[in-house]
Amino acid sequence: MSLIVQKYGGTSVGSVERIQAVAERVAREHAAGHQLVVVVSAMSGETDRLLGLAKAIQNPPSPRELDSVLSTGEQVTIGLLAMALEARGVPARSYTGAQVRILTDSAFNKARIEAIDAAPIASDLAAGKVVVVAGFQGVDKDGNITTLGRGGSDTTGVALAAALKADECQIYTDVDGVYTTDPRIVPEARRLDRITYEEMLEMASLGAKVLQIRSVEFASKYQVTLRVLSSFKDGAGTLITTEENIMEAALISGVTLNRDEAKLTVLGVPDRPGIASAILGPVADANIEVDMIVQNVAADGSADFTFTVHRNDFDRAFAILETSAATLKARQVTGDRKIVKVSLVGVGMRSHAGIASRAFRVLADEGINIKMISTSEIKISVVVDDKYGELAVRALHAEFGLAGEA
Repeated sequence: MSLIVQKYGGTSVGSVERIQAVAERVAREHAAGHQLVVVVSAMSGETDRLLGLAKAIQNPPSPRELDSVLSTGEQVTIGLLAMALEARGVPARSYTGAQVRILTDSAFNKARIEAIDAAPIASDLAAGKVVVVAGFQGVDKDGNITTLGRGGSDTTGVALAAALKADECQIYTDVDGVYTTDPRIVPEARRLDRITYEEMLEMASLGAKVLQIRSVEFASKYQVTLRVLSSFKDGAGTLITTEENIMEAALISGVTLNRDEAKLTVLGVPDRPGIASAILGPVADANIEVDMIVQNVAADGSADFTFTVHRNDFDRAFAILETSAATLKARQVTGDRKIVKVSLVGVGMRSHAGIASRAFRVLADEGINIKMISTSEIKISVVVDDKYGELAVRALHAEFGLAGEA
């Protein structure tokens, strides 16, 4: 008998029929003797619908009141799933985040989990019940409802698995695992049997949409074994675990494509200490995250400073730089929205030299110009024109032999 936390996303519970299908799966696992905690999202489209209602009343909505509205989506799902289980003779009990006492900070709309009182859930499990928990939400020390931000149900599932010391946290979604790249770009992409926390973190941060980044960080910190599975077909999925649990690390595990990047360049600033802080400080003060950074020094003693931001933040970042250009003594501020970031990820890079040169040669052979480069111990990222993004992914995927049977 194992203690398993299962999380089902919005598409998995998007209709009464799909909720019934989830109940069937959970009932089978319960009949097999497993203890089960099931974390669910709101039905697909419901969070957007609720957000639309809130904006129709007040735009932008009050963050505290918005969380009260958004949290109702998951509350509907937990009640319906608990009913579906009871209709099958499976004892079940639903909990909102506040009822579990998932304690968070007070950062409405993007709260972080601080503690979980797992005692009531453990008591129900010991009594043979399936516990159904609302993902994406918690409560702060003052009793205010909070939400964890987009994809927060993944984090709820992993956090509960850590608090309960579950044997495994299973993330059910509309894909049957983590692939070497997006199968819509490369039909021959292969499902990975196993991947490390580090690789999954890199892939999630670089554009892979399978798991929310914070959930992987949480899993890595508390050594929670994760498995990504499909709600719509049976299979082993992809196990996300420690590097020690993988017998032989692949050279490259995956290629990602991030279409959400935009590039900004400040031309002709003085090459002096503090200039990077002077450029990026106002951007950070506006709560805009910066990704890749490159600084080039010219022969005349001036410097060009280039960095990338999320494409949605481009206009705000550009306006900030134009405002501060005179103070920076910059010659010009330029920007480019038509870029993408392509990345290679693999823990095998640690012990193999020449990966970067192979990647750059392949891109050159395809006539793809590299605008920026960023590397880490297990990642190589390049910025290229967006029209070459998918070509770059296909070329790199083929070069490193990532196609094949799962």
